[in-house]
Amino acid sequence: MPDSYLDQPVAAFIDSLAAPTPAPAGGSAAALVVAQSAALAAMAARLSARQLAADRVEHLFSEGEKIARAAASLIDTDAQAYQQVIEAYRVARAAAPDATPTTAPAIAEALARAADVPMRLVELAAASARLGRELAAEGNQALRGDAITACLLAEAGGRAAAALVRINLAAVPADPRLARLEELLAEIAELDVQGLDAQGTAG
Repeated sequence: MPDSYLDQPVAAFIDSLAAPTPAPAGGSAAALVVAQSAALAAMAARLSARQLAADRVEHLFSEGEKIARAAASLIDTDAQAYQQVIEAYRVARAAAPDATPTTAPAIAEALARAADVPMRLVELAAASARLGRELAAEGNQALRGDAITACLLAEAGGRAAAALVRINLAAVPADPRLARLEELLAEIAELDVQGLDAQGTAG
């Protein structure tokens, strides 16, 4: 694993995803998608100076940048968390070769910790989708396609991350993060991201 996947060229990161190694994997890919979503929203905000008040442009732009940086940082964080899960499986198998690895407390703990990363990513995705939705409706209409793309990417990255949260927490169905997860997904659904490009003007 390199010091940071963020330092890799795009082609190298794609090769890393395709490599026969455990990480980077789905979580890192989803983090990149959400980071791109927020970056597009930030661009759309910056180029909406004629349509929006200056303080609103600055707020939307800074929010987009903040979300993009936070999501990008999770590319590495997710890979590191997954490596810890793999190590927990390795230790459990070495300690009890005949036992079912998923029953080991250390594995359950590692999976629970690993769920924090995609959970944070779903939060960021919801924020980015809201940002893109606002800009698609009220920002520079020449950038409407970019704002819609930001929304769609946020939804895709958020739903991908949500799937990973559910997988990691499958053994603990009472974990409160699962309820919060459904709330965030409902928020994204209420934005009607899929319907944004159905009409010439967002509703």
